[in-house]
Amino acid sequence: MQRRSDTRFPILLLFGLLMGLFAATGQAALPWMKGDDRPTLAPMLKQVLPGVVNISTHSKVKVRTNPLFSDPFFRRFFDLPEQPAERETQSLGSGVIVDARKGYVITNHHVIEAADRITVTLRDGRSFDARLVGADPETDLAVLEIPAENLQEVPLGDSSTLQVGDFVVAIGNPFGLGQTVTSGIVSALGRSGLGIEGYEDFIQTDASINPGNSGGALVDLDGRLIGINTAIVGPSGGNVGIGFAIPIDMARAIMDQLIEYGEVRRGQLGVYIQDITPELAAALGLEEHSGALISQVIKGSPAEKSGLKAGDVVISVNGDKVRNASQLRNAVGLLPIGTRVVLEVNRDGRRRTIEVTIAETSQPVADAGRFNEKLKGAKLSEIAPDHPLAGRVEGVQVAEVEPGSAAWRAGLRDDDVIVSINRQPVRDLATARTLLRKAGGTLLLNILRGEGALFIVIR
Repeated sequence: MQRRSDTRFPILLLFGLLMGLFAATGQAALPWMKGDDRPTLAPMLKQVLPGVVNISTHSKVKVRTNPLFSDPFFRRFFDLPEQPAERETQSLGSGVIVDARKGYVITNHHVIEAADRITVTLRDGRSFDARLVGADPETDLAVLEIPAENLQEVPLGDSSTLQVGDFVVAIGNPFGLGQTVTSGIVSALGRSGLGIEGYEDFIQTDASINPGNSGGALVDLDGRLIGINTAIVGPSGGNVGIGFAIPIDMARAIMDQLIEYGEVRRGQLGVYIQDITPELAAALGLEEHSGALISQVIKGSPAEKSGLKAGDVVISVNGDKVRNASQLRNAVGLLPIGTRVVLEVNRDGRRRTIEVTIAETSQPVADAGRFNEKLKGAKLSEIAPDHPLAGRVEGVQVAEVEPGSAAWRAGLRDDDVIVSINRQPVRDLATARTLLRKAGGTLLLNILRGEGALFIVIR
């Protein structure tokens, strides 16, 4: 005969730990305690849940069929019905109201990507067609606007104060079931190098995050928004206790630019950087392995004008310690153009302070549609210094793709790196221009996207 496991001891133990931690603050009663001294998150959630919304999107995608099915004679001969040229797709996700007065909702870019129609449904059942204010694929964030009144926003917290072990609550719309709440702790901070996004500085949590939670809220026990749920790691696409959220400090910086400009206007220092390995540390005589090593300074860039040199190790930005190249890239990539930053660098064993002004990226951009009409709507450039693959591969970067264009429908996306065209290696923009002009009826592009690779066939 099976018996249910007795859960009273772990509950009492957890309660005792929470009471002990709270007693140290010298306060009289927990704001999330019931009258009979049982812990509950219900009062906090009552304030937060109205600020978390469900998002549904409708998109039309082109249906690829055998060319014979497009031949009227072939269809008439075999008595085949007319084939649809496109089909409608739907997707579900979540979002968070961050400005009740203006109706701003923040969510993930991948939730609303390529959507023809975006619908936001509130907890009280009201639904609104949303306007896309702006989106940033690099950080996977987007801002929507809904024409609604009597909204309740989720107050923004401070993700820089988070510590591993802090209790957090994830709220979203998993599997389209409707609003759902899960809880856990912060498992790790500053996760990067996962290849999920261009700019990565994730909060890792064991609070259950599943498909449909994307764009939802990660809040602390005070009900403050400290992250936007974004991704999961699991063998079957479901939760296995490893979920990732974008820190609200990063999301706030991106959101402000999206609201003001409709896009993120990133600047540059003008350097190529890399992580410091034990071998590099030994060769350079460094005692610590943290920091970002400058491997090259671009001529005429803000870095060169400020006096930065190859071999310098950047150890802090505006007083914040730099652990690796990814963290430096994140710090600079989130700053508006024209911002002055103070870098602390290690040069030949001596520390010095250098001020640099973030400048607009000056990469030359070419219209790919001029070289081959199949790529109309895409703009190509040399690989930017702040691209994750800069210095690691040869190729050209897709600087921009116009949504709905021929290049977009073919599958190209912003910041893809084209490393070969029709099996010919692409060294730079000039090579890409030549190969695209010579291409015949079919284009076979080898693309690097994040940490993955794929082939795209364009007929």
